Amino acid sequence: MGNIQTVGPNEALIVSGGCCGNSAKKMVVGGWAWAWWFVTDVQRLSLEVMTLKPRCEHVETAQGVPLTVTGVAQCKVMTEQEFLSTAAEQFLGKEIDHIKIVILQTLEGHLRAILGTLTVEEVYRDRDQFASLVREVAAPDIGRMGIEILSFTIKDVFDQVEYLTSLGKARTAAVKRDADIGVAQAERDAGIREAECEKSAMDVKYGANTKIEDSIRMYELQKAQFDTEVNAKKAEAQLAYELQAAKLKQKIRNEEIEIDVVERRKDIAVEEKEILRKEKELTAMIRLPAEAEAFRLEMIAQGKRTQVLENARGDAEKIKMTGAAEAYAIEAVGKADAERMRLRAAAYKQYGEAAVLSLVLETLPKLAAEVAAPLAKTDEIIMLGGDDRTAQEIGKLCSQIPPTVQALTGVDISKILTKIPGAK
Repeated sequence: MGNIQTVGPNEALIVSGGCCGNSAKKMVVGGWAWAWWFVTDVQRLSLEVMTLKPRCEHVETAQGVPLTVTGVAQCKVMTEQEFLSTAAEQFLGKEIDHIKIVILQTLEGHLRAILGTLTVEEVYRDRDQFASLVREVAAPDIGRMGIEILSFTIKDVFDQVEYLTSLGKARTAAVKRDADIGVAQAERDAGIREAECEKSAMDVKYGANTKIEDSIRMYELQKAQFDTEVNAKKAEAQLAYELQAAKLKQKIRNEEIEIDVVERRKDIAVEEKEILRKEKELTAMIRLPAEAEAFRLEMIAQGKRTQVLENARGDAEKIKMTGAAEAYAIEAVGKADAERMRLRAAAYKQYGEAAVLSLVLETLPKLAAEVAAPLAKTDEIIMLGGDDRTAQEIGKLCSQIPPTVQALTGVDISKILTKIPGAK
């Protein structure tokens, strides 16, 4: 069995060995590879940038002057398959410090060799060219190890015999000398040039003053002419302005009058509208409610009149109907009484005197009871002689009974009473 080995972009994975006697090497950068247990060898090689500081002390130049030179180099393993394989053969399994030491010694060797072919002035004057030369010479040897020089710069150049200091002093003195000479020559030339410029300036100044005076005179003349013309134009303009102002004032006054007329017309129109509004308001607030109230009262009066008339009509109709009903009732009662009398007369006629007598006899007790009813309310009746008025009235009443019965029935009961035993 096996497992998967992964590697980052700044590291190379070298897998060697495998099943069935496979001896090929597989190199993976920033990927993964399959490794068989016990039969596959997996190693890693760093691809990170290595910073080296080569230093060559007391190296004699072409003039025999010992110099100490320090530089800075940036190197890394190349990722091309050919160079990566070469680097793996030489540095696989080595520590990163060992790789740096090998590269550093190679660079220092080439730096010493190139430094011996140059003068101090060449080294000091053009460091970039010196660094480029070192990089070009060392690159093939470093490349055969699978290493690439990304950059190489000279950091510092100094010596212990003060050669560079002396060289600088002489150069500084020469420069100061040339500067002093240049300053003296410049001052001399400046004085000559200053005198010439001053003369030219005076000439120009006098000429300029002359021209200025001429210009002032011409200016004054032209100014006087211009002032005359300007004053004339100002006077004309003032008069024209005043005239135009008067016209504008007149026009403005006319417009103001017109505005007043329009405003008064508008005020009149507004007043008319206000009068109409007040009339409508009075109509709405007083006249219409009064008319509505009058109409309401009129309607109420008409309703009451109609009610009284209808009530009167109803009462009249009631009285009329009542009278008609009473008349009809009276008529019916009269007819009934007449019919009863007729029937009674017929019965009397049919049965003769015996029937009449029987009826009279039946009626006499009732008649006597009615006559005696008022007397029943008296506790005691005293008869005092023949001259007593009560006795006279009773006798008179009894004497009037036969005529009354005869008038009502047509039967003379006096004859019948004579036939009754004991009656007088």
